[in-house]
Amino acid sequence: MRIAILLPALALMFLSSGCAKAQKLTSDKNILIVYLSRTNNTKAVAEIIQKNVGGKLVALELENPYPEDYRKTVDQVSMEQRTGFLPPLKTKIDSIEKYDVVFVGFPTWGMKIPPPMTSFLKQYDLSGKTVIPFNTNAGYGVGSSFETVKEMCSGTTILEGFTIKGGVEKEGVLLVIEGDKKKEVEVLVKDWLKKINLL
Repeated sequence: MRIAILLPALALMFLSSGCAKAQKLTSDKNILIVYLSRTNNTKAVAEIIQKNVGGKLVALELENPYPEDYRKTVDQVSMEQRTGFLPPLKTKIDSIEKYDVVFVGFPTWGMKIPPPMTSFLKQYDLSGKTVIPFNTNAGYGVGSSFETVKEMCSGTTILEGFTIKGGVEKEGVLLVIEGDKKKEVEVLVKDWLKKINLL
């Protein structure tokens, strides 16, 4: 009699622990983390995400890189945003269809999504996937960039994005997500990943 009562209870415990384990493992498989980073702050956030959930890390590179000079880059990006020009990507991603979750990370440029990230979102079909934006900025926030990701990724599940202040290149402040600041950001990223059920 006791055994008859214990067996279903043990089976339930086994199934419950299996479900809990399966939920955690969803954050491990088929994840792509694509990012654009000029001052390496977005790269630092991308690496923190990968450290926590795994996945493949891919930096977006252009066929014709932006100028080193900040002012010249601002002028070029303004022209691209105004005309809708999409800079060709040097980066190629094989078998995009195998990924279930795609993180897209970028800085805010002119209060908008950077043109190279627009190139990526137009070039690859992400329908049916979960798309998660993350962002670094100079203190002015995401602008319209997260909204643009939503608009461009119809047919996907968009999860809540993450944003944090990075460098301020026009003032010569470049990589700031390092040392103690990086430790602070690691805590914030973990909290965010838990909130969106990926950790």
